[in-house]
Amino acid sequence: MNITLAAVLASAALAAVPAAAQDGHAGHAAHGAGHAHGAARPGAAAGPHAEHGHAHAAFESGRFHVRVDGPEHPVGDVILVPGLTSSPEIWQGLTEALKDRYRVHRVHVQGFAGAPAEDNAAGPVSAPVAEDLARYIAEQGLVKPAVIGHSMGGTIGMMLAARHPDSVGKLMVVDMVPFMGAMFGGPGATAESVAPVADQIHAGMASGPREAYNAQAIASINGMINTASERAAAIRHMETSDQQVAASAFRELIVTDLRPELARITAPTTVLYVKFNDPRMTPEITDGIYQASFAGLRGARLKRIDDSAHFIMLDQPATFAAEVNAFLE
Repeated sequence: MNITLAAVLASAALAAVPAAAQDGHAGHAAHGAGHAHGAARPGAAAGPHAEHGHAHAAFESGRFHVRVDGPEHPVGDVILVPGLTSSPEIWQGLTEALKDRYRVHRVHVQGFAGAPAEDNAAGPVSAPVAEDLARYIAEQGLVKPAVIGHSMGGTIGMMLAARHPDSVGKLMVVDMVPFMGAMFGGPGATAESVAPVADQIHAGMASGPREAYNAQAIASINGMINTASERAAAIRHMETSDQQVAASAFRELIVTDLRPELARITAPTTVLYVKFNDPRMTPEITDGIYQASFAGLRGARLKRIDDSAHFIMLDQPATFAAEVNAFLE
């Protein structure tokens, strides 16, 4: 395995290196009480949260909960899925730009950014979240919503669009490839061949001391967000994420190869990405990696965003909003 290349590519593909949180429930409470899942009828929204200005969808799931913003009669629905250990707050700028026209559904994955782990406490995360997202779309009566996923959220979006093609109207993948395991196994890698590496990484992540994770995560986040003023929030989200959930989710990403499933995606798809954060990885090399990775998705629009690190929505908010508007319209 090319350790250097794996590190370079992984830094570009992950939302953050997870760190242990001593008490995710405490962080969740501090973030705002009322994330409890109500028993209101499907399609209804829980009461608005004054501290955030949004409502929570009335949807029963131990995998995620959803913040909802937008008008009573939207022109369409947009589902936003953040990455590993990230909060729905990363979408705040985009939500402000969209919520006058669109109904915006921001997913908060359980176990990340202060939310209790619940059903994500053990085992895979992305695949079950994708399945519950399909159920959310059906129960909320959403008609062909647009789905935008960042990093691990992009993996979830691809799973949803491939396994429930009738549920998704459009798909945007932000800085994620369909098989992250190739970063750890080199050419010819398969989900099976990288499983031992994934197991080793999972074991270290799940049992490592919090202090070491925090130090590594802070360094990683600094490289994933160019805009210094945006880093503190991302670090806070990482610090209040559940270590076990993050470790399991990361392992799942390594052993999940969605390339054979790309042909099942019928939704028009846009992939935004950035040049890998290493001087040896030129824009042309980055372009080639993404073109090869998404070769199985006919008609996909791939676009590199320059002058940005992994969190495009934070480093280039105006450019990102313009790309989203073009994607939606």
